[in-house]
Amino acid sequence: MNRHEGAGRESGPHPSLLCRCARERATRCEHCGACDRLGESMSTQAHWETSYRTKPADQRSWSTDADTSLRLITRHVPASSAGVVDVGGGASPLAQRLVTHGYSDVTVVDISQTAIDEAIAGAGAMSADLVTWVCADVRSWQPGRTFDVWHDRAVLHFLIASQDRDAYAKLVTQSLNPLGILILASFAEDGPESCSGLPVMRATHDQLSELFGGHFDRLEVFREVHHTPWGSEQPFNWLVMRRRTSNR
Repeated sequence: MNRHEGAGRESGPHPSLLCRCARERATRCEHCGACDRLGESMSTQAHWETSYRTKPADQRSWSTDADTSLRLITRHVPASSAGVVDVGGGASPLAQRLVTHGYSDVTVVDISQTAIDEAIAGAGAMSADLVTWVCADVRSWQPGRTFDVWHDRAVLHFLIASQDRDAYAKLVTQSLNPLGILILASFAEDGPESCSGLPVMRATHDQLSELFGGHFDRLEVFREVHHTPWGSEQPFNWLVMRRRTSNR
């Protein structure tokens, strides 16, 4: 059976998205400020559910063969026992390709249950069973464990509020083991101003590094231009960093 966490497609908000006083009712609490974020999270989830349900894979601007991601993971963390989390993995083939390369501790997190279901169907029984699939909003997700690799291709740039970006950086730092590897791809400073109908935050390599404070050392930076199915170009800045054992 697939290691599958998160809410079902028709079940409404996952309890982890609710404030403490609303969890038992699984609904918004009208008296708690924490629930102000729930509506935003549910709206974002609905957006991506619609995007995955209405657009075939060959018409999604974010679709990729995961070649770059796989190359970076296998280069910087070749041990097949490494714990790898792919945040915003969606229907990407990365998890399946990691399993094919021998990795046995892979977690995929995505806000869209439809994307996860598609990835499971495409991975095949053997690959799917070796992956933990989590339907969650990264802004509220609590892993409950640490990883050796945190991979994010095109999630961070959708976090345009400074508090969301700061919280994301804190989550990454707390979720990576000492000397763990962060692999990040975000729209470059001259990249699109929006994607899939949502605004984005573009950033230089330096701006991406600075977001994580003094907790990481740079290992590799480069620029890559992604070509959408209809031929437009999306410049990405890639960043690979190693978590320090202590700050300095």
